[in-house]
Amino acid sequence: MMAEIETIVGFGVRRPGYAADQRAAQWAARRFAEIGLLDVALEPVELPMWEPGEARLDVWPAGDVAAVERFTGFALPYTRGCVDLERDLVPIDAADARDQIVVEPLSFIELPQSLMRDEATFAFDPDGDFGTLVQTLPFGPRLNQVADAAIEAGAAGYVGMLTGLPWETSSYYVPYDAKPRALSALWLSRSGGHRLQRLTSAGPCRARLNIDGTTTTVTSHNVVGHLPGRGAERVIIGSHHDAPWASAVEDASGMALVLAQADHWAGVPAGDRPHNLTFLLTAGHMADGAGTRAFVTRHAGILEHVVLELHLEHAAAEVRGDGERLALTGRPEPRWWFTSTEPALEAAVADALRHEDLRRSLVLRPTVFGAAPTTDGSAFYLADVPIVQFLTAPMYLFDAADTIDKIHVPSLEPVTRVAIRIIESLRGRTAAELRN
Repeated sequence: MMAEIETIVGFGVRRPGYAADQRAAQWAARRFAEIGLLDVALEPVELPMWEPGEARLDVWPAGDVAAVERFTGFALPYTRGCVDLERDLVPIDAADARDQIVVEPLSFIELPQSLMRDEATFAFDPDGDFGTLVQTLPFGPRLNQVADAAIEAGAAGYVGMLTGLPWETSSYYVPYDAKPRALSALWLSRSGGHRLQRLTSAGPCRARLNIDGTTTTVTSHNVVGHLPGRGAERVIIGSHHDAPWASAVEDASGMALVLAQADHWAGVPAGDRPHNLTFLLTAGHMADGAGTRAFVTRHAGILEHVVLELHLEHAAAEVRGDGERLALTGRPEPRWWFTSTEPALEAAVADALRHEDLRRSLVLRPTVFGAAPTTDGSAFYLADVPIVQFLTAPMYLFDAADTIDKIHVPSLEPVTRVAIRIIESLRGRTAAELRN
């Protein structure tokens, strides 16, 4: 599994539609065929591909252009490019931010796991970590809508300062909902943000933004393969192959987890498999889940016969930051198992977690955070398909810091065995029964 993750990471930056992402999809199709899956297909998915270039901010005290200071950062995905956009620099909560460049500091959400434990239908935490553990999520309070308040205020530009993050970075790939936003925007790192704050605290400032980014429509592909089993119903096992960077956890680890399921079930005789099995690696998770939505639409006719959609994402190591860099703690990130509220299914997930001693695990209602799980597979839940969807949410998930060392290697095999046990628990169960 680690060798596969290393191969995937080696393709390079796998943003939706990028050449490296296309290579990852082609490679995954070959692996499906090598493992022995049948009817392996690359199903086309149209999606927007965003390619960033320069992201530069020049700032000077009002009336003293000779004192200009230059800042470089990372453009907010799918925001508007600009050339020499010169405006006053004002706080986002200024009385009149219209047609100005607004500045906002960002800190990530700190989520006490005691709250998550209280929301869970089952918690496996024999070490009692959830009583004191506070998890840093990879989002600020507005989630993907980071710049929307600036847009509503009529701002021409947005500068997000990552001053509240516990490490030095500007490579934050958010928002990733692929919605075009009508302003120019960039992220500044922690140190860049502090330098800008010192400059603006001395008095009014003028600024000039130069943002280079293009969006084009491209065709990517979902990777699909099948194994026959008993009866007419099926289980779908999925993840996604795109990523914000050459990311290891997001979601080379999910790809490896799906391939491990394919490898296991290909070694089980067809008559001994509990149901037909479909394996899916989707395109465009970082483009508002385009691939999962396309699969659900294209295969709407089979969904009423799906006993379970099992999604596997993010075998993530926990980290802590000292303001400059991230350090591994040796522990896994809290594991969330979004599970349809069907008693026997919830019990099967809980039993599997206990049996494999998969600590720091929470079984959660699919709607604990909103209308659907915060996973690549959420479109299945919205289509009324029974689900178990595994996810972790490390703080570095959308950042270039998601490197191979962030894989929590000890998680790979037990998560795989838990998934096998969940699928085995479905023998003799029907899609209608689980839906009811």
